[in-house]
Amino acid sequence: MAAKNNGQNDISEQRQIRRDKLAALQEAGRDPFVLTKWDQEVRSAEVIEHYEEYEGKTLSLAGRIMSKRVMGKASFMHILDRDGRIQCFVARDNLGVEEYQLFKKYDIGDIVGIRGEVFKTKTEEVTIRVEELVLLSKSLQVLPEKFHGLQDIDMRYRQRYVDLIMNPESKEVFIKRSRIIAEIRKFLAERDFIEVETPMLVDNAGGAAARPFVTHYNSLDEDKKLRISLELYLKRLIVGGLERVYEIGRVFRNEGLDPRHNPEFTLMELYQAYTDYNGMMELTESMFRHLAEVICGSAQISYNGTPIDMGSPFRRLTMLDAIREYAGVDFSEVTTEEEAKKLADEHHVEYEARHKRGDIINLFFEEFVEEKLIQPTFIMDHPVEISPLTKKKPSDPSLVERFELFIYGREMCNAYSELNDPIDQRERFQAQEEAFAAGDEEANHTDEDFLNALEIGMPPTGGIGYGIDRLVMLLTDAQAIRDVLLFPTMKSVKE
Repeated sequence: MAAKNNGQNDISEQRQIRRDKLAALQEAGRDPFVLTKWDQEVRSAEVIEHYEEYEGKTLSLAGRIMSKRVMGKASFMHILDRDGRIQCFVARDNLGVEEYQLFKKYDIGDIVGIRGEVFKTKTEEVTIRVEELVLLSKSLQVLPEKFHGLQDIDMRYRQRYVDLIMNPESKEVFIKRSRIIAEIRKFLAERDFIEVETPMLVDNAGGAAARPFVTHYNSLDEDKKLRISLELYLKRLIVGGLERVYEIGRVFRNEGLDPRHNPEFTLMELYQAYTDYNGMMELTESMFRHLAEVICGSAQISYNGTPIDMGSPFRRLTMLDAIREYAGVDFSEVTTEEEAKKLADEHHVEYEARHKRGDIINLFFEEFVEEKLIQPTFIMDHPVEISPLTKKKPSDPSLVERFELFIYGREMCNAYSELNDPIDQRERFQAQEEAFAAGDEEANHTDEDFLNALEIGMPPTGGIGYGIDRLVMLLTDAQAIRDVLLFPTMKSVKE
């Protein structure tokens, strides 16, 4: 006898069988797609965790059939809802002969509503003794096998809906993501911040070093850009007197894909009047510690097997001191572009002809320091050349009042004492225009309306941007940004 074909033909045959079952149900007047609602009183986890409260009560639940064991006149199945699985005892005597015969034909993946009494089996498993069972949606596709199914990482990202069904740990990441964002909003509300929304389609995509996506607005017959940052509009609101504002939203950067970068990602930026980058450090450290304690249950967390201490005071280190410590190079004694490039040549640090002393300093930091910053560390006082929107340090105009927080060798946020001098800002924009002309496609362009806002007058302000996706990665121990994006950007599959 020939072996059964377990390939695509077999799957197609199973799908046809499901379609035939649906047709039979429809012919019998039992079309599941006609039903419009089911009273889902409670979810599985609530019943299991509070069994003593629900024992003996009749409850209404709903979920997807994930396992099914038919044993003559009585059967068991597990249904899956958002919070987990629960066992169901389905007996002919409780359900009736006709309904029980229909149940026996249901498939893994079908969505059902159940009503029944809560009890425990001899093995102490919380179970629903089903008294009513209704097919709410017929699954016409075959779910992967539990242990041999959706293991293909690429397919998990492309068919996230199946990943969420088959992999509970994946669903937990996204539930935690929602909790993290909700907790951030709560934290900022307690500090008197106002949440706002700003445009995604803009004329001038500024506020960060990145290439924008360009689109065309048909109604106005004008090209627009997708925003790469939230900064310039939020600062306009500081000028307008809102004093403490933030936005959590999508931004778009026309860059490559890797484990830490996706061309569209979630950014949170906040701005607080009458403070500086020191105030932003306090807020950041407090918020990160609070999130770890609430989401992870402790300020001592683990990422990729490495203990991360979010409870101790975060280390503070200037960029020049960090390079001196980790690379043995003292840029405080390097005053010219030529000297900086000579040092880069000696240490095999690649640079471009347009790069200035400050750019070289940043390249040294990226090459020799960044990946070594495992425990939470604030890197402060960046070169002015790489910080076009930041106030200069009064004690050293070659540096600016800026910091980045690094954890596990990754940048978690970027903060400034915001530049509020419109004359200085215009000069910085001009330098960025020159950099763009020299080949820097990520340079900012002059924003005349923003300059006008600064001329109206902006108070001293601290500002910061957080990559929400990287924060979620840290707090869920996810190894790639695609693991925390429900629908990451993927290269199209040609049929």
